[in-house]
Amino acid sequence: MHGYPHSGRLFFVKKVQDYYFKKAKQDNYPARSVYKLEEAQQKHHIIKAGNKVLDLGCHPGSWSLYAAKIAGREGLVVGVDLQKSTIAPVAGGARIEFICADIGADDFIASLSDKLPFQVVISDLAPRTTGHKFSDHLKSIELSRQALAIASHVLCRGGHFYCKVFQGEDFPDFVNEVRLLFHKTKVVKPKSSRVESREVFVLGVEFKGVEQCRAAAAKVQAEV
Repeated sequence: MHGYPHSGRLFFVKKVQDYYFKKAKQDNYPARSVYKLEEAQQKHHIIKAGNKVLDLGCHPGSWSLYAAKIAGREGLVVGVDLQKSTIAPVAGGARIEFICADIGADDFIASLSDKLPFQVVISDLAPRTTGHKFSDHLKSIELSRQALAIASHVLCRGGHFYCKVFQGEDFPDFVNEVRLLFHKTKVVKPKSSRVESREVFVLGVEFKGVEQCRAAAAKVQAEV
């Protein structure tokens, strides 16, 4: 079987990581995670000019900066995180508002009411990893489901959803949950994501709308 020996594979992984780290510095982004969004944007055109974008787990701000660049002057990016982010606005880009908040708070969705609806919800939420794969996976799924629940309340019909999640036992169920709410669903593994990482992104294209989703959920329950 052909492939890199262990030491060679580690060298290759580090080389890729170094490349994106240096590229992020050159492009004036605070983190290399921006390329995980950029790749999806270039292929699937998630964000369009004039869009309102909700960025969950936005710290340190790379995704918000990139989204603002694509959305342009007529757009709006709302970044949410437990950690405060402070970055300079993008010249010619959308206005960026940062909210320091817990997405699980009972009043979180209500706090966004004056900005609704959003055309795009992006989520780079991740748990504090423990090294225990199953536990980390469950925590990631919980955060991803919170992001999906928020998206179902704040997206306009036809809106898009792009969410990080760790693969594991409950991953197929989560993909099916996204599939219920969107006309198209894809699992994306960006080139900038570490090869050995269980991190992938789930893309939901064209939100079906609240009423249609309720009808689909009722149908599923009736079939159980």
